[in-house]
Amino acid sequence: MRNFSALGGLRAVVRKLILALGAMAAVCCLSFIGLAQAQTPPVTFSVYPVPGTLTASAKTQISFRGGDPATLGTITVKGSKSGTHAGTLKPHSDGLGASFVPTKPFTANEKVTVTTDDQIVGTAAGDYSFSIGESTGRKNRPVEGAMVGNGTVQGFKTRRDLAPPSLTVTTNKPGTAPGLIFLAPKGGRGQDGPMIVDNSGKLIWFKPMEGKLAADFRVQTYNGQPVLTWWEGVLYGGDGDGVGQILDSSYTPIAQVHAGNGYSFDIHEFTITPQNTALVIAYERDKRDLRKWGGRKDARVVDNIIQEIDLKTGLVLFEWHSFGNVSPADSYTPPPKENGFEWEYFHANAVTIDTDGNFLVSGRNVSTIYKINRATGKIMWRLGGKHSDFKLGKGVRFDYQHNIRRQADGTLTLFDNSAAPPTKKASRAITIRLDEQAKTATLVNAFTHPDKLLSSSQGNNERLPNGDEFVGWGSQRYFTEFSPTGEVLFDGHLAKGNDNYRAFRYEWSGRPTTPPKAIASTKSGSITATVSWNGATGVARWELLAGADANTLAPIGSANRAGFETSITAKSTAAVVALRAYDAAGNVLGTSPAITPTRA
Repeated sequence: MRNFSALGGLRAVVRKLILALGAMAAVCCLSFIGLAQAQTPPVTFSVYPVPGTLTASAKTQISFRGGDPATLGTITVKGSKSGTHAGTLKPHSDGLGASFVPTKPFTANEKVTVTTDDQIVGTAAGDYSFSIGESTGRKNRPVEGAMVGNGTVQGFKTRRDLAPPSLTVTTNKPGTAPGLIFLAPKGGRGQDGPMIVDNSGKLIWFKPMEGKLAADFRVQTYNGQPVLTWWEGVLYGGDGDGVGQILDSSYTPIAQVHAGNGYSFDIHEFTITPQNTALVIAYERDKRDLRKWGGRKDARVVDNIIQEIDLKTGLVLFEWHSFGNVSPADSYTPPPKENGFEWEYFHANAVTIDTDGNFLVSGRNVSTIYKINRATGKIMWRLGGKHSDFKLGKGVRFDYQHNIRRQADGTLTLFDNSAAPPTKKASRAITIRLDEQAKTATLVNAFTHPDKLLSSSQGNNERLPNGDEFVGWGSQRYFTEFSPTGEVLFDGHLAKGNDNYRAFRYEWSGRPTTPPKAIASTKSGSITATVSWNGATGVARWELLAGADANTLAPIGSANRAGFETSITAKSTAAVVALRAYDAAGNVLGTSPAITPTRA
């Protein structure tokens, strides 16, 4: 059985028509020759899974990228065990490709052969194959519990449903970059979840996760608008199963992102690109004979999958597998000898698109940064590790790193953990300059925390618009802003027992659709009211209103915003009160429902 896209079938009909017309008069032939010469050259497509992939998912789609999907011709997909597969050709939203989505899954350990009429990168005559892995699921990986551990917790009179961990700011000097601080504490006592705080450490917004964990909480741009994003799910000793959440400036969910091809969305990366695609990572376990690398015959290997997802369609635009591209021999983590334990030899923890459209990928357990060719999936160069393509200058060496990023000036920034096992006395936020012609790597700067923190896991280093560096110290729960010369301008930490995957500073304007929450009490002819508005960033002043009923409210007092909660006391015996929020220009932002004060 052969499967055609509608336009591919049309192209075949046109070809037959041209052949028939070729038997007509010579003048007609000359006309068609002229037309053929005017046609554009055929499109060369890249395909994912790339040819030769060893551990593709049984639920994989086959993605063609590089040109108008109307130019795709006949596509035949056949599994060595499952036979020929029918499917649907679904176009990508940018018009630069399409995914063949089979109507049934493939079979474990079979070879899939794809036959096309097209030009495909890395293939002969457009035909190629890849293999399906034997997925096993997790074993011997404990679930990391939510809302456990130690540490003090915040409490609020107006929002008794919120109990985020406490937070302390120890340094707050003039000259910090504008913006708020974005965290996602987990592991401590109280509630886990995404949290926004100001420079004084006071809460702006918090969302409890209700049994799940959150990570990589930040501001991104989606469809041209600023949004809040985070990963949300369950952790299993260092990697996770979850989804990506996207909220608008009113804290309303507008999209949920999933990994493609049947994989689970892992905690380590959720980046939205300017093209409205998402970069994600997945962790998949496959049965493999690993004796070649010192492992067991009946072993289980963790394959890390890098994907770019079309956010409008959910289709996969790019996919790369660590297994088959990076040798387990490159790992600094030895293979387990115990039956049933898995070898997490690579541990992908960051991916970003480089300035030329290719990918930068961080492998923690191989202490290496890889540049991956988008078209072929091949490794273009390696920085660090056992086979670095660059000569590392003094101080460049990093180990068990996180959060690779390319900066506008061409430098690379990353978080050098150098821990678990320790290779240095303190973790560092470093900047590296590469000479890709001479193949040299030079250290530009390296910042360490004043307390010489050594972070066994997690962490990030972000370049701010003003040139400062904002560093999250991962398992060490601290977050720090450095000036370009290394001066500590800002430093804070979560309560003991907590950690935080990545920390960020962003400018953010939020205005919830829900009204402010208020409580009030009356005593000796005075009313004291307390108000909060979870997520409202523009409030400068609160006004206390009072009256005989909700229709007769009038101002009786006011106070500048004092933090997450603000209290106002005024002389009054009114039956009901409400609180009204104003911005710095005196505009009304919102008003709480009218409430009846209780007797103190």
